[in-house]
This record gives sequence, C-alpha cells and structure tokens, in this order.
Amino acid sequence: MNVLADHSLQQLNTLGFPSVAQYFIQIDSEADLLEAVAFAKAENLKIHVLSGGSNILIAPRIEGIVLFINIRGIELHNDALVTVNAGENWHDFVGWSIDQGLSGIESMALIPGKVGAAPVQNIGAYGTELCDVAVSVRAFDLQHECFVRFDNLACEFAYRDSLFKHTPGRYVITQVTLQLARESISVCRYKALSDALAQQGVLSPSPKQVFETVIALRQQKLPDPAVLGNAGSFFKNPVVSQAHYETLHKQYPKIVAFPSGNGMKLAAGWLIDQAGWKGYQEGCVGVHQQQALVLTHTGGGEIDMLLQLAERIRESISKTYGVSLEIEPQRFPL
Repeated sequence: MNVLADHSLQQLNTLGFPSVAQYFIQIDSEADLLEAVAFAKAENLKIHVLSGGSNILIAPRIEGIVLFINIRGIELHNDALVTVNAGENWHDFVGWSIDQGLSGIESMALIPGKVGAAPVQNIGAYGTELCDVAVSVRAFDLQHECFVRFDNLACEFAYRDSLFKHTPGRYVITQVTLQLARESISVCRYKALSDALAQQGVLSPSPKQVFETVIALRQQKLPDPAVLGNAGSFFKNPVVSQAHYETLHKQYPKIVAFPSGNGMKLAAGWLIDQAGWKGYQEGCVGVHQQQALVLTHTGGGEIDMLLQLAERIRESISKTYGVSLEIEPQRFPL
C-alpha cells in the first residue's frame, strides 16, 4: 500500500480547484481497501472517498485519508446482467455496453465520473436514471467494517438522490450490478433527443444511434472538463406544485417544464438563462455561454469564488420566480 502525504488533488476534481490531502491512497482492489481501512483505524484518521471528482466542490485542504477508488473490471453474466467495478469510467462503460449489443444506459452517454459514484447521485440523462437498471450495489460499511449488498429498493433511489447520499462517509461502493437488455429498450422521452434523431431520419433508433446522438448533443452544449473546469449541471431541476407552475406559465409562456409526480419539474437552465446569467463571467469563474446550468472555472481561483457566484444566482432565481435552486455537486469533504 502506497501512502502519499500532502498529495495534490487539483487534477482529480473536474472544476480544477487546488486542494491537498493530508494522506492519499489509491485503491485498486477490495484487498487494498481493507488494508487502507486498517491503516486509518490504527492511525485514528478519518476516511474520505474520492471517485471521478466530477460532481464535487472540493475543500482547499482535507485532513485524514483520501481513498481514490480505482477498482477496475466488468463481468457480463447471462441474460444481459452486468457487474462493473467502481473504478471504471462511466462513459467508457456505456460505450462497452453498446459494443456488447446491450441496451438500457445509452442515453446516459458522456456523463463524467466513475461507476462507483453513479448510485450516490442516481445519475441520469434524457429520461433515464441509474435506478431504472440497477439491480444491486456492493459496498464496504465503514461503521460495521464489513461488505454489504443493497438491492434496488434498499438503495432508496430518488431524483439525484440515494441512501448513500444520505449516509455520507459510511459506505465505500466497490461494485454495481445492472440489468440491461439484449433487445433495444431505447425510449426518447426528451424532445431535444427525439428531434435530433428525427433530423437524421431515425424514428426507431437503435441503442448505438441513441448513444451517438446523445454524445453529439452533449458536446454541443456542455464544455469538456479537460478543457474548461466544470462539474456538469450545477443545479438540480426544481420541482414545483402544479399551481405554482400554472402561475409561472401565465407570466412566462415559454417556460420549460416536465411532469413530475403531482407537480412539475422546471428546467433550471432555462430559469438561469432567462434571468440573464448565461455567459456571465466574474474573474476566473462564470456561467457557461452555451449552457446556463453549468458553472465554470478557467483556473487560478478558489472554490469560495464559485460558491459566492452560485449563491447570487440562487438569490436571483428565488426573487424572480419564487423557486429555490439546490446545488447538485456535493461538498468534499461534507
């Protein structure tokens, strides 16, 4: 086990903010994880788990041990059941599923991050969420010091939410099992995706066609974190009551919204755009000029600068629409 002291995490968070871990250990297997946990216990050090770093707001310095989960491997079982280890890149895994002739996650192409973080956030895109295909999640319980397996129901999945998000610091996810399909189960629930496919003359898309079209759409409107620091969607799409939506619709007839339970889910990007924030730049942080839902960092700044900008945007949306925006990336450490 290689323990690194005062290790920089700047290259391990997609916003690119400077951060230093007191101790850092790369985890390449469950055996590594057990050894690292024993070391942390012996030294009385707190454990923090880092995955792809694409959905976090990282602190300048992190006391304790940062475990970087890099467990690799994919196993295809019978009947399109797939077990994938936490250290696999999510987008690469989606591409692998397409190559294997599988369907179920093609609309979640190009979501940054690793598989291990996917259940925490219940990632989703274009009408599909991880909970739609997740069978189980294997994790190490740091409280009881044992491996446990959660079925779909036990994961308590909700919109960008899960049991793991509500129990921060307790579980280290090492493996996810998904039930995919041999036949195409692609469903185009979002107009932008169905319109893009229709422009290609595709009315009954294959998983590969959905996969490639989603990549093209995301590349058109979302910046590459390797080029421009960002954490993807910075705010959740807020859900409001039907009455609140109808009031807003009378005032803003072009407001973008989708049914969600007994209410309506508003497009946060549309709200931010219409409030005049798209393309706003303040020093090295700003709002992306093509997608108002994405906050960016051009380099040389501190995390507090971005958080201050985010708070002003939240206040603006609350004042204009009476809607409260919730920040999607999690603070690291919490």
